[in-house]
Amino acid sequence: MKAPGTYIDGFLLPVPKACLEDYRKLAEQAAAIWIEHGALQYTECAADDLNTDFCRSFTEAASANEDETVIFAWAIFADRTARDAANAKIMDDDRLKAICPATAQIFDCKRMVFGGFKAIVSH
Repeated sequence: MKAPGTYIDGFLLPVPKACLEDYRKLAEQAAAIWIEHGALQYTECAADDLNTDFCRSFTEAASANEDETVIFAWAIFADRTARDAANAKIMDDDRLKAICPATAQIFDCKRMVFGGFKAIVSH
């Protein structure tokens, strides 16, 4: 599937396995906010197979403990300008501000990894 845009915000974070369903519910709310403010696609994935012998694992990269799983997520935007405009609106959205206290009960934001990426290959 070809990505619909050329700029991607990526997220990697550890979440306690016991809180995965609560996290999923928050992610559903966040997805609606991101899409409303300009994301062309919003995807959050929970780890399923992180075993590897040939490179560093997502578990290690996220510093996940045995009782945690890893969330790998991304939002796709038309370009960086659209991403910057959307993120300004997203961060100012009262719905996001309302769910932020709940996130602190589910995961540690300081352990989340985030970055913006420009697509260099997309088929």
